[in-house]
Amino acid sequence: MILGGTSEAHTLARTVAQAGIDAIYSYAGRVAALAEQPVEVRVGGFGGVDGLRAYLRDNAITHVVDATHPFAQQMSRNATEACAHSDVPLIAFSRAPWRAQTGDAWRAVPDIDTAVRALEGPALHVFLAIGRQNLSSFAQQPQHHYLLRLVDAPTTPLPLPDTSVVIARGPFSFESDRTLLADKRIDVVVSKNSGGTAAHAKLEAARALGIPVIMIARPKMPERRETHDVDEVMRWLHGETERGV
Repeated sequence: MILGGTSEAHTLARTVAQAGIDAIYSYAGRVAALAEQPVEVRVGGFGGVDGLRAYLRDNAITHVVDATHPFAQQMSRNATEACAHSDVPLIAFSRAPWRAQTGDAWRAVPDIDTAVRALEGPALHVFLAIGRQNLSSFAQQPQHHYLLRLVDAPTTPLPLPDTSVVIARGPFSFESDRTLLADKRIDVVVSKNSGGTAAHAKLEAARALGIPVIMIARPKMPERRETHDVDEVMRWLHGETERGV
């Protein structure tokens, strides 16, 4: 089973399908328009660790690949615990984190709350590039104008008093993100360290324009085997690497 929702999970789904491996792709269901997959798909939560253990048992799952978003901490914790109790091997297939380059003006912060406090002060134009899950936290700094880029149009009022919204799905280009940041007069970018290439252009654009970035570190994940390489996942599935962490 592939715990998905990311570009890495999509890549893996195509790879296992081409290899003739039976797989189930699990979406959390938070995005309205789900990408089609070449393997069986399920959508929705499992009901915590116990629900996931029951699903593994009832569907005779022999391997689990956690290819969820690097900030999907609860799902990753549940998967690690459920697999350990069920004696089902698990590997995490994740993106390599972004690292600051020469010319970047990053302020590294450990979590969302620290990022909110980092915005104390006069009103700014803020590109809040964190998805929609933690937007309400930034209502503590209502003096700013927030630019949001979301995959789906909001269906309920946003928790921030002064926002503009761009509906778009990556990958994004350097040219388009540079134009976006310049046209919206962005003073600071707030980003989760999601890694990967689809959303990296905003960091290149910020570097080119001299815009500072508040970079939120990834949450600590449980101890587990992890790779950034789809070929290693396939070797693991075929039993060519050692089992375990």
